[in-house]
Amino acid sequence: MEQLKTNLISENFGKNLFSDEVMRERLPRDVYRKLKKTIEDGNELDRSIADVVANAMKNWAIERGATHFTHWFQPLTGITAEKHDSFIEGVSGDGHAILHFSGKELIKGEADASSFPSGGLRATFEARGYTAWDCTSPAFIREDAVGVTLCIPTAFCSYTGEALDKKTPLLRSMEAVGVQALRFLKLFGNTTSRRVMPQVGPEQEYFLVDKEKYLKRKDLVYTGRTLFGAMPPKGQEMDDHYYGSIRERIGSFMHEVNIELWKLGVTATTQHNEVAPAQHELAPIYTQANLAVDQNQMVMDTLKKVAYRHNMKCLLHEKPFKGLNGSGKHVNWSLSSDDGINLLSQGDTPEENIRFLLVLALMLSAVDKHADLLRYSASDVGNDQRLGGCEAPPAIISVYIGQQLEDVLNHLTETGSAGALSKKGERLHTSVRTLPEFEMDTADRNRTSPFAFTGNKFEFRMVGSSDSTSSPNVILNTIAAEALADACDVLETAKTKEEFDLKVHDMIRDLLAKHKRIVFNGNGYSDEWVEEAARRGLPNISCMVEAVPALTSEKSVKLFERFQVLSKTELESRAEVEYETYSKAVNIEAKTMLDVAGKDIIPAVISYIGHLSEVVERMHKVRTLCGESVLPDHPEVKRLSECAALLDEMQKAFEHLEVTRTEVRAIEDLKLRAEAMRAKVVPAMEALRAPADRLEMIVDRSYWPMPSYGDLLFEV
Repeated sequence: MEQLKTNLISENFGKNLFSDEVMRERLPRDVYRKLKKTIEDGNELDRSIADVVANAMKNWAIERGATHFTHWFQPLTGITAEKHDSFIEGVSGDGHAILHFSGKELIKGEADASSFPSGGLRATFEARGYTAWDCTSPAFIREDAVGVTLCIPTAFCSYTGEALDKKTPLLRSMEAVGVQALRFLKLFGNTTSRRVMPQVGPEQEYFLVDKEKYLKRKDLVYTGRTLFGAMPPKGQEMDDHYYGSIRERIGSFMHEVNIELWKLGVTATTQHNEVAPAQHELAPIYTQANLAVDQNQMVMDTLKKVAYRHNMKCLLHEKPFKGLNGSGKHVNWSLSSDDGINLLSQGDTPEENIRFLLVLALMLSAVDKHADLLRYSASDVGNDQRLGGCEAPPAIISVYIGQQLEDVLNHLTETGSAGALSKKGERLHTSVRTLPEFEMDTADRNRTSPFAFTGNKFEFRMVGSSDSTSSPNVILNTIAAEALADACDVLETAKTKEEFDLKVHDMIRDLLAKHKRIVFNGNGYSDEWVEEAARRGLPNISCMVEAVPALTSEKSVKLFERFQVLSKTELESRAEVEYETYSKAVNIEAKTMLDVAGKDIIPAVISYIGHLSEVVERMHKVRTLCGESVLPDHPEVKRLSECAALLDEMQKAFEHLEVTRTEVRAIEDLKLRAEAMRAKVVPAMEALRAPADRLEMIVDRSYWPMPSYGDLLFEV
């Protein structure tokens, strides 16, 4: 069985990827070397080899059954976009199709830039936008009901050069942090590293529900989450779903997902049941940041497509079910050189590893200085429902480093040296003779921390499950580039080894003294932490609308323009897109609530009230004949009275939401409209939901117009 599993992986892995192995086999040696150098060094592509690469890519794809190619890009919608073109160039004299794919078609494509979000960068009549091949991310073949398609990862920019996508600023930020990190390593005597790249491993949580039941829930279909729904008798309180035995239907789905992802070169490794019923998780191995972002998009797409094949629906919304754990996407981030140096590796004795301590201090300063930007990067409409709940970190940014490192940092700030306070790895004793003893990690994990150091990387736990991982990585890369650059500016002035060591020592001590407030190893869910964070002066940004202004602050504009990651114009356009996206999403949710309430729930309740009225009337007649009366505390009478009162409350809430939504939609200023959606429409939606959820617990099941939470969560 073990050999069979190994073969299954090895036979499928990278099968649909135009990988380095495929390029080496199919490209002339000199062309392969030039392309490889472009990929490894980040240089501009030599146009002279483009036609050769394109022809080899076309032949490989056609052999795999491809009929079309597409420039696969990531606009500001947060999902991917594509336009398919066949390889047919024309028809020969004898009536055969002529197949062709040129270097120009590989390198550059054109998309309608006016039809994607641009935040005012493109007027409606200005349609031209360009897609440009990202040769550092391998082309891949996708097999589905559409057929077999060659997908070419690309960036997307406007005719005037501004970034209209998630990938362009990501590539810019990777270059920025790579330059500064290499500069930093050289100061510590490194002469072997040629490149430093951010390495990323995004985990992915999701829900699976039955497709037939999903299609009966208009709220799920239109918004991705349940806008109505009462909790079932059993939720997640027994903790029996987490890491539980995987049911066969789910296991069959996971098996196919793994095979599909392995074909694409995605190292899907971890799979398990998550905390909530019907919730699961998938995680890959680390890879270069832009590859990780691309692959996470492939993961989300694959989860949805394979689920449909299994008559299920994959829900990627951050909070599809009220009262249950939501879904996140933990982004694990580190910096590594091409020769294997991880700048976040603390070594065997962290207190002696001066380079690591400086990098740690620099990252603490970066997170403290730009906490508002990090909070923004994890903001979306769905995540507003999740952050701060018991399944997600609070909205307050803090850094968990563990007791060992906190001891070291405390000693540094108090005495000026690392000292000998560091805890050594201890052995785990179970008191069971048949169980092995093993060395424990030097720090526990803290699931309430938004930004946790976990040994040789940081885990950014705030990101939402439906989000692109590009934005958090852009911000992590850029704030790290700034911190490293500022450090290098100071350290490069040292004229002797002794002066350099003193500057490093003083820098660590000063940074820790100034930014120690961002370190918190305790319970992020507690009320005491909210009060303590306020005393420390840490921002508590409660929602997406409050987070967006961080993007265009003077501090942020200066940061992004310094490293040429995003211009002020590009930042302002993204802020507009965020405000507009928020308003559109809330408006769709509000309209869906009105549709479901007005056409389904209220009519169903009226029908049930009519039924109860008939029952009570018959009872009254029977009792009258017997010379008795129906008492007001009779169960059926009480139920009728309660339903009527809740229906009245629901109808009033319905009318209020309808009026409020219309008024807010009329606000022209995008920021003011988004703020009003948050302040007025969202509470009005909650007011409509409350009586509806109470009615669901009273109304006979045969009258209720849609599947319940119990149907969706436990009948998969």
